[in-house]
Amino acid sequence: MLKSLITAIRTLTLFSVPGRDTESFSNTLFWFPVVGLFLGLLQALFGYGAHLSGWNELAAALVVLGGVVLTRGMHLDGLADLCDGFWGGRTKESILRIMKDPNVGSFGAIALSMHLLLKWIAVLKLVELGAFTFIAAGVLLARLTQVVLASALPYARREGGTAQAFVTGAGWMHISVASLFTLLFLFPLLHQDLHALLALLAASIAAGGMTGLLSYKKIEGVTGDVLGAASELTEVFVWISGALYLLLSGNG
Repeated sequence: MLKSLITAIRTLTLFSVPGRDTESFSNTLFWFPVVGLFLGLLQALFGYGAHLSGWNELAAALVVLGGVVLTRGMHLDGLADLCDGFWGGRTKESILRIMKDPNVGSFGAIALSMHLLLKWIAVLKLVELGAFTFIAAGVLLARLTQVVLASALPYARREGGTAQAFVTGAGWMHISVASLFTLLFLFPLLHQDLHALLALLAASIAAGGMTGLLSYKKIEGVTGDVLGAASELTEVFVWISGALYLLLSGNG
């Protein structure tokens, strides 16, 4: 299992850790919430450090930028590819061909711009409310979304691809264990607030469900780009939901 953790860290972050990769890449999905918690706490720490100076706009920017740097922008690349493919292609084959193209098209560029702006706005409100653990919760839930989609949907490319090794062999056991880890981490992060937990889970399910259904309709499964896009959308959905919850509940 230690090899699976090593592979999960290497896959989801920029950190190069010593050791050998696992032979069963689907088993790394068990560790995705652990890595997500680690990344989320780091991003929250970046924001908190800048918040202490009183410059909240910079704090929010560092949270967003920290996520880009720590993940090598991998999930943002997936979001851009998904938007280019889903809105630029008419058939499954053309969609997959466009998604594989390393160049970013108009749909991808627009999506990235709007997505990063929404992230910054949502995080800025969370920073102003002092809700740094909600920032970490969004990153954590984003990795659970990846596990759910990789385990519940087939791989879309017949010829195979980078993410196929993670999807092959994944199933309900991976979803169950990753969900258990996520809930164990979320409850203390949200200060045992059950209503906040339900609000963030609902946002996560909405983002993951929307991406998964659209992906199945368009390409009959998932790819690495779909998993990355789902992760990005989950983060922004959860952060917006968290900010709204705190404002409407009077906790902000």
